[in-house]
Amino acid sequence: MSTQLNKQAYWKENLRLLTILLTIWFIVSYGFGVLFVDALDTIKLGGFPLGFWFAQQGSIYTFVILIFVYSVRMNHIDRKYDVHEE
Repeated sequence: MSTQLNKQAYWKENLRLLTILLTIWFIVSYGFGVLFVDALDTIKLGGFPLGFWFAQQGSIYTFVILIFVYSVRMNHIDRKYDVHEE
């Protein structure tokens, strides 16, 4: 029974992490790049409007960072539930 509970807890924690990271990705890529672009364009970054920067570069950088965060956090979760690879 505890094995089943462990599997459920592991999957729940995995889904929670995915939900958080995908929400961040959505906010940065769609929110900052499309919805809030006019407000962000009043701020300049390297001579370019911030909304343009998020639409062209920021969402890509954020996505790459989220991949690394996911990898580190999943390694931690795997070790916590003893399903890690050596």
